[in-house]
Amino acid sequence: MFSILISIVDDDPVVREATADLLSSLGYKALEFESAEEFLDSGHITNTGCLITDQQLPGLSGLELQNQLYADGYLTPIIFITAFPEPGIRKRALDAGAVAFLTKPFEQADLLNSIESAFSDTRSIPVTRISGDRT
Repeated sequence: MFSILISIVDDDPVVREATADLLSSLGYKALEFESAEEFLDSGHITNTGCLITDQQLPGLSGLELQNQLYADGYLTPIIFITAFPEPGIRKRALDAGAVAFLTKPFEQADLLNSIESAFSDTRSIPVTRISGDRT
């Protein structure tokens, strides 16, 4: 059994539940959130080893969530999933450090390869917050 938490942020309950079920069947612990704000308010930022988020969400977008996390010093690896791939958004997300940017419907193998890449990155285990105070 894996001890790493994967948080899933998607406003589509079918995608969210299917992704969580897939991850759970593989032994990962998965938590579901229907919005970026719900994730940010959940108290699970610091124990999330990988974040899977839709780009287009009500409220904060996936890219805005990425920016918020990184600005706050959380280096959580992020995998984007979207039904509406926009090349400019994809480039911005990847340039900012996203592990992957997958188009729905995505292949399970592509998601699992992206998760493996996220966990091979030393940023992902454990998730840490970098203090802004360097004195």
